[in-house]
Amino acid sequence: MNYRYLLFCLSLAFCSCQKNEVKEETPVDLPLKDNAKVEPKISLETIFTDREIIWGFDFLPNGDILFTEKSGKLSIFSKNVITEIKGLPSNINASSQGGLMDVVLHPDFAKNNWIYFTFSSLNNNAGVLNLARAKLQNNTLSQTEIILTSSASNAWKGHYGSRIVFDKAGFLFLSIGEGGPSSYGGKTVANQNAQNLKENWGKIHRIFDDGKIPNDNPIYMGASMPTSIYSYGHRNPQGLAYNKSTNEIFATEHGPKGGDELNLILKGKNYGWPWVSYGVNYDGKIVSESPKAEGIEDVKYQWTPSIGSCGLAFVGSEKYGLWKGDMLTGSLALQHVAKLRKNASGSYAYEVLFKGIGRVRNVKMAPDGFLYVSVEGPGRVIKLVPSFE
Repeated sequence: MNYRYLLFCLSLAFCSCQKNEVKEETPVDLPLKDNAKVEPKISLETIFTDREIIWGFDFLPNGDILFTEKSGKLSIFSKNVITEIKGLPSNINASSQGGLMDVVLHPDFAKNNWIYFTFSSLNNNAGVLNLARAKLQNNTLSQTEIILTSSASNAWKGHYGSRIVFDKAGFLFLSIGEGGPSSYGGKTVANQNAQNLKENWGKIHRIFDDGKIPNDNPIYMGASMPTSIYSYGHRNPQGLAYNKSTNEIFATEHGPKGGDELNLILKGKNYGWPWVSYGVNYDGKIVSESPKAEGIEDVKYQWTPSIGSCGLAFVGSEKYGLWKGDMLTGSLALQHVAKLRKNASGSYAYEVLFKGIGRVRNVKMAPDGFLYVSVEGPGRVIKLVPSFE
């Protein structure tokens, strides 16, 4: 009888151990949290600060940040140390809205060391916008060459535009504002640069990485061959972004008083300035009776009152959950970041993020999958860190 009782106790102990082991195993049939369907919570991490106006920045292959300051400095932030780059052109002029502006790396920078940057210079006291490229090696620029430039008609030294992006085919797109003697809008105003197809002002340009003109660029009426002009009728496009998944170029541009625009940039199309606008001139006089006109591409979104849209980036990373596919633009005037999400109908919903952050000059998607913005007052670069708690 004692033996039977002992066997019974051992059997219970064995069963108990088996049950405990099963309980300790991780269930394989529980669903994991799908961040792709969740709105991220964002914390702001300052990467570096106490600089002047950081107009443009890009990321070196090792993660270091190459950045411009409007006053005429190009520097690298690496391991908490900022090193100024030598060899910039000596004729950079930072008066009014000009200076050293955007900077991007060649898509194949790791092999060829080319960087591209824009800057303004003066010719008979009128502003000129220049697109240059140079080799960056050992914190020094060499082989610098101007590959696209404007005429010297920018008497008030404003509205340079100046964003640069590459598409996946290796074409370089550059935005240039309308320049000229003033920014007054209307069908008969003096400054018709944006509509003048012999001027580079007020255009989105498309070129090869060496400045040559693609054969399939538009040939406009009265011309016998293509030019660098891809689209025209732009006022001051200071945001330019490429969507890799759709192969589309978008731009944001400043309206006058109201009427900041988000535009899908299409080959050979006219975007209306100074003939039409959703805004009015700064003195309150209308630009056009209607913001729409035959032969003019309509906007995808417009801001009235103006936000001072500057910088533009597509969220292309899974790190931001439901934000993937959205666009972020900076706001100079209202000092926030704006998020644009395309609805099923094709319209865009707009959301204000990070109110009072400061004048947001640029927004960038980095190779590490994180979003960064440059903000003024003081000049600093901030990382948008997502979480899904």
